[in-house]
Amino acid sequence: MASLYTDQAKNIRKTWGLLFTFLVVVIGLGWLFSWYYDDQVVLFVVVIIASVQALVSYWFSDKIVLRMAGAKQITAESHRELWNIVENLSITAGLPMPRVYIIQDPVPNAFATGRNPKHAAVAFTTGILALLDKNELEGVAAHELAHIGNRDMLVMTMAVILVGFITLLGDIFLRSQLFSSNDRDNKAGGVLLLIGIILMILAPIFATMLQLAISRKREFLADATGALLTRYPEGLANALRKIHNFSMTTGGEMKRANHAMAHMYISNPFGAKARRGFNKLFMTHPPVEERINALLQ
Repeated sequence: MASLYTDQAKNIRKTWGLLFTFLVVVIGLGWLFSWYYDDQVVLFVVVIIASVQALVSYWFSDKIVLRMAGAKQITAESHRELWNIVENLSITAGLPMPRVYIIQDPVPNAFATGRNPKHAAVAFTTGILALLDKNELEGVAAHELAHIGNRDMLVMTMAVILVGFITLLGDIFLRSQLFSSNDRDNKAGGVLLLIGIILMILAPIFATMLQLAISRKREFLADATGALLTRYPEGLANALRKIHNFSMTTGGEMKRANHAMAHMYISNPFGAKARRGFNKLFMTHPPVEERINALLQ
């Protein structure tokens, strides 16, 4: 049976697996570039940049994400009901009380971030506070605490870092070829140029595929563990229904919606636009009807 700590160890192993893959890919690309440019320094530069990027993303991912979302930290005095909900659920879940933030946006949404439970934060839009009643808000808060307990944020962050860096390398390599007049035909320059183009074009698609593979499963698990935490699955189900209806009637796109952190929200920040046409193939969240049915069953 699912619980708040279901698959926690698996997520930690997955994180280390992603880190190992990240290291292998970066070293491989660094070696390829150093061979092409006939300069071993390139390999060391690539590895150093990748290591710094990974460390910065690991230690400061929560601050980066919160700033991107325009979130402001609150206190118990400024938002007593929300604070009490998060505090009580944290105690029930056996988790440290996360920092709580508010986003000034009429679109109902919420997300969790942080590298581990001791350095976690949860953020709620003003729209979700206005739309939901207490039981529904508890369901959303429990969902976000489930992400924290299951170490979901770190897994998804590292997946984005991995492919994002490959995208950066591909872009740098391609630009260096387009603006370079040096003759490197003797080292299969045309083939490597093609590799650079492929990396630049396909890496964002790979990033999306990674987010989909991780995010959709994580959302179902967080729904289930959040419902077990509150012992009232109808609360989260009703919250998801209200958020979905809001998106369908108003469009529901957040002011600071961006693809880099779309998978972190409880509902896609692009609203109804994310469910139309070609975008449906790259949805970061399972269909809301499936999530509601799973909760009610």
